[in-house]
Amino acid sequence: MSSAQIEIQLIGLVVAAACALPGVFLVLRGMAMMSDAISHTVLLGIVLGFMALGNLESPWLIIAAAGMGLITVSLTELLNRTKLVKQDAAIGLVFPALFSLAVILISRFARGVHLDTDAVLLGELAFAPFNRVDLLGLSVPHSLALMAVVLLINIAFIALFYKELKLATFDAGLAMALGFSPALIHYGLMALVSVTAVGAFDAVGSILVVAFMVVPGAGAYLLTDKLERMLLYAVLIGAAGTIGGYWAARWLDANIAGSMATMIGLLFVLCLLLAPQRGLVAIAARRRRQRWQFAQTMLTIHLLHHEGTPEARVENRLDHLHDHLRWEAQFAQQVVQRAREGGLIRLANDHLELTAQGRQIAEQNLRA
Repeated sequence: MSSAQIEIQLIGLVVAAACALPGVFLVLRGMAMMSDAISHTVLLGIVLGFMALGNLESPWLIIAAAGMGLITVSLTELLNRTKLVKQDAAIGLVFPALFSLAVILISRFARGVHLDTDAVLLGELAFAPFNRVDLLGLSVPHSLALMAVVLLINIAFIALFYKELKLATFDAGLAMALGFSPALIHYGLMALVSVTAVGAFDAVGSILVVAFMVVPGAGAYLLTDKLERMLLYAVLIGAAGTIGGYWAARWLDANIAGSMATMIGLLFVLCLLLAPQRGLVAIAARRRRQRWQFAQTMLTIHLLHHEGTPEARVENRLDHLHDHLRWEAQFAQQVVQRAREGGLIRLANDHLELTAQGRQIAEQNLRA
């Protein structure tokens, strides 16, 4: 494996980790599409910064772009607070307007400059190793150095304000009662998202930035209820999608960023299917198990209702369940078999009787 191949994968890993950490909080707050909005509206910040400074290499462009991300969030919040539109609609109103304004400014004032939507929003990982900087005597890709700094900032922010972020995310009212400022935490998180998105554009492009921010967090949410594990799982999903996507792109001779986004999407589908509690397979199995449990409970209640009565010899027979409970013969036999295996009933000459355990379950459900 060549050094360029290693560097491409390292850049992808760093970008995935940097995006996944704040992305978890976006998913938990129900603001996943805010990453898409910010990833487009920061173009206006870059354009305005260039018009003011006249230099595309200035680090102030990142600050201008991050500021425009905060403006996007502020405008969205203002629209949402009017109660006239919902949050998703507010996002859909704000970011197309700001992005369109950026496109107009580029076409009007920056025609002769290498500043366009492709240059800003569509990164290419294959070319990232060619743009290099000297760092501590070593020549490293510019994107790797930049995103490593962004990753450290994200880790430091989450570590320092972990308690505040957790409280403000799950219970803003409690956070306010304890003296924290949910609004300040919210805008701090959005600033983090903006800086991360801007830093990742040059390497991977906006589409992969959105994928890295939303999909790993959504997949991690399906896997666990603990925030600490959710952050770890999101980083691992992003890392697995990065490595798998790179080698899939090599095998298919396809775009690297697109392959990574596709691989992360496939990993999410696996989480959606196989997550231990929230996965579709687990939900289907749980519903099937609950169906049998409910049927057995209904059987014990039926037997208890007729227990000790003259009708018991007729009502509590296996072949009578079809008439009374409207069960098909095969289904009734399966329910009876499961109830016997569970120690709830016993069968003697087609006559069903409750065990002590079955009688207890029936009485508990009747009292409930």
